[in-house]
Amino acid sequence: MNEINFTLRPFRKGDEPSLAANISSKKIERYTQNIPYPYKIEHARQWVKRNIENDRKKEKAERNFVIDLDGQVIGSVGLSGIRGHRAEIGYWLAAEHWGCGITTAAVKMVTAYAFKELGLRRVYAYVAPANKASSGVLKNGGYKYEGLIRKHGMKHGKPVDLLLFAKTR
Repeated sequence: MNEINFTLRPFRKGDEPSLAANISSKKIERYTQNIPYPYKIEHARQWVKRNIENDRKKEKAERNFVIDLDGQVIGSVGLSGIRGHRAEIGYWLAAEHWGCGITTAAVKMVTAYAFKELGLRRVYAYVAPANKASSGVLKNGGYKYEGLIRKHGMKHGKPVDLLLFAKTR
């Protein structure tokens, strides 16, 4: 496996073109709950603006990071629903970079941030049962499988089952 050096950083103005280009994929939309396909530049503008505004807030309900490779947004890892002692982690990566260990490394970094910087005690993730790669990312990141939650998510207007993984400190 080739090690790829990437940077985790906040979203910034100018990220919109590479974000839209790299996230707009049926392969990504297939396994995510909230990423539309096609993902248009308007979606990217709204997302980048939302994250820039959110980063200025003292109290954050979410915190999203760019996976930056040579100045391009090739993925993202974020924490949402930050309340009390817990948050949900979510992530995506451009398909051409799958299988290189990038997502696992980024998930480990954001999880460490959640525990150390935010003082959280539990970070959890929901995964589509068919998404074996995402389950592997979480397991490799130290997350434990907690169970199948029936009809917990929605995809294309229909309830779907999800797997629950969590890491605690």
